[in-house]
Amino acid sequence: MTIRILIADDEALLRMAFGTVLDAQPDMAPVGEAADGEQAVRLAGELRPDVVLMDVRMPGTDGIEATRRVVEVSPGSRVLILTTFDLDEYAFAGLNAGASGFLLKNTRPEELLTAIRNVAAGDAVLSPRVTRRLLENLRPNIPDGRAPVRDQRLGRLSAREREVLVQVGRGLSNGEIAARLFLAEATVKSHLGRVLQKLELRDRIQAVVFAYENRLVHPA
Repeated sequence: MTIRILIADDEALLRMAFGTVLDAQPDMAPVGEAADGEQAVRLAGELRPDVVLMDVRMPGTDGIEATRRVVEVSPGSRVLILTTFDLDEYAFAGLNAGASGFLLKNTRPEELLTAIRNVAAGDAVLSPRVTRRLLENLRPNIPDGRAPVRDQRLGRLSAREREVLVQVGRGLSNGEIAARLFLAEATVKSHLGRVLQKLELRDRIQAVVFAYENRLVHPA
């Protein structure tokens, strides 16, 4: 299966560099380039890419607003934000807008390719630092141990699916969860897919938030 990718960045040299790296992969195909957010939204609606590589700072419509609109016009497209600026405000705004990941542009090519494959497969991609800061921001809204579980959707999960959700909430990857629960990684992925479907969640990030909000895991 080929992952179809739209590249949105206002720097032509970066678009060319990303395109060259992606085009060399047997399972990836760059299908379009956008020089600003408005063009990214239009091309996403026309091309329906699997993944959009989205810059944050672009003329006119910026990457955050473009992400919000891409998710609306092409719900099947996953947005991976790439930025030069390692700022929490960009990460949180992007995730709130519907992005499935946040990486810096100085990420090594092999890490970028892995991130694209993970996002295309339905996973979320966040650096450990961003995950930690995200959970720190959630801390004031997390109920204490005396509060009852609030969301009745938890009752839809099997015991194993709930176990997988707990490990996701702790920040473990599918491979790490497989090792801890003595399961095949493909089995973990299947369980996680059912968890997202039953809990009506978009991606792994929302699963982490859900686990914390419902006291399945607690801040260290």
